[in-house]
Amino acid sequence: MDTADNVMPFVTAAIDAYGTGVLAKTSELAADTEVARGSRILQRVFGRGDAQAHQVIGRVAGAKPDDESGRAALRKAIMEEFRADPLLRREVTAMLLRVPVTGSGERSVAVGDITVA
Repeated sequence: MDTADNVMPFVTAAIDAYGTGVLAKTSELAADTEVARGSRILQRVFGRGDAQAHQVIGRVAGAKPDDESGRAALRKAIMEEFRADPLLRREVTAMLLRVPVTGSGERSVAVGDITVA
């Protein structure tokens, strides 16, 4: 699995939550939720977004849940950004590695493993 595949659950959750405004979303970004992480990843990958980035995000935001073509276009756009800037891929990979793994209940312990290619 590659970095683009690994970010897709986060970025699509953020787009589902915020729609085309995801690149401008600044509140709650300190929270460590899937949506906040996805917003931070999209902002890192696309910045404030050019017209093409907004178009791809809008396509995903307006798509039905089973419409894979919009998500494939988003994945392709992310991969293009990674190819254009190899450092960006490493930075986004580092963002994924910081995903906390927590347990629940008193004195709980959780063990997790995140694999990023």
